[in-house]
Amino acid sequence: MKILVLGAGWMGRAAAYDLARSRGVQHVGLADQNAQALRDAQHFAGRPHVSAHRLDVARFSEVTSLMRRYDATIGAVSYKFNYPLAQCAVRAGCHFCDLGGNDTVVNREFTLNAAARKRQVRIVPDCGLAPGMVSLVVADGLSHFKKVDSVLIRVGGLPLKPEPPLNYQLVFSVGGLINEYVEPARVLRGGKIAFIESMTGLEELEFPAPFGTLEAFFTSGGASTLPLTLKGKVRELNYKTIRYPGHCEKFKTMIDLGLTSGEPISFQNASTWQQRVLKIAPREVLEKLLVEKLPSGHPDCVLIRVTLRGILNGKNKELGSFRNRSRASEKLSELSYQLIDYYDPKTHLTAMMRTTAVPISIVAQMLTRGDVIGNRFGVLRQETSLQPRIFMNELKSRGICFETNF
Repeated sequence: MKILVLGAGWMGRAAAYDLARSRGVQHVGLADQNAQALRDAQHFAGRPHVSAHRLDVARFSEVTSLMRRYDATIGAVSYKFNYPLAQCAVRAGCHFCDLGGNDTVVNREFTLNAAARKRQVRIVPDCGLAPGMVSLVVADGLSHFKKVDSVLIRVGGLPLKPEPPLNYQLVFSVGGLINEYVEPARVLRGGKIAFIESMTGLEELEFPAPFGTLEAFFTSGGASTLPLTLKGKVRELNYKTIRYPGHCEKFKTMIDLGLTSGEPISFQNASTWQQRVLKIAPREVLEKLLVEKLPSGHPDCVLIRVTLRGILNGKNKELGSFRNRSRASEKLSELSYQLIDYYDPKTHLTAMMRTTAVPISIVAQMLTRGDVIGNRFGVLRQETSLQPRIFMNELKSRGICFETNF
């Protein structure tokens, strides 16, 4: 199979690295408009069957032409391009998956379903870590249940050595980080879709040493289409981001002060000979300062905990109970998945690169091989269309192994 990666940044080069070492992938293409980034990414991939294409992804006719030379394409560029890139994939007859992260863009991609089916193309948005990997972990968990009451997803990328003021380091796009913090989180409450303000719902949770007590809070996008898929079937579903204690309060203060606003503010620049009015969006300033001031490139880790509660198939240990409106009480069982992944000094892949780029590499290969339930085409939700056991086994073969209580 031949697979193209659009974007030669952190995640793009990591996806190319994994593809280049995957059985059955004969050729990997890397495309970016930045020549130096392309050279660095090609060198990082470290295999002769990885080729570079100098390309501006905003030139959609050129993108479509390049896609025609490949079986599948990975979108590892800004989410703003995902809808037109999905259109390009349909025109090219090329499968497509992206890192997603924005519910509005994902909704637009699903409008291409009929066209993709007609062209026998598979398009899967939101295929990174969260959104992405966690949806298929949930799908694997659901297969063990007769009935599910709640699904709780907790995910975070953290520096191993936190530094003030935010105890955080940049491990992916700063624009994507702010979006997660300011856009509403889609959840299930009482089996119905609800939208919750991000950076609320603060809770404490415990992880093994050296982490100890951490915090988690609502953020947007991480659950992808799971609330839509499980609406009316699950009473409660939500996603929260894990951080070191105190991060939420500090960042939310900046949000409350308007520093994440995209609306320009006017400033008057006066001198003895001229006056000019400058218009600057606070968010532009904040993004620039975060890139300049926050650490990056230090060893990191990714923490994942997915917990499902409900009535399991067969005979199972009863671990708890809840009271609902229709029945007095019903004992539930609990399944949990936990992953702690670290920066790999041998490959120089950060934990965030491993847990974001490896999943999308696997999904691109699954789409090309046809590891799709019912051999479907169109714009697909991964939790209902991809084979979760195949996906989990592929992760395991790369050393990304979940601990479970079953």
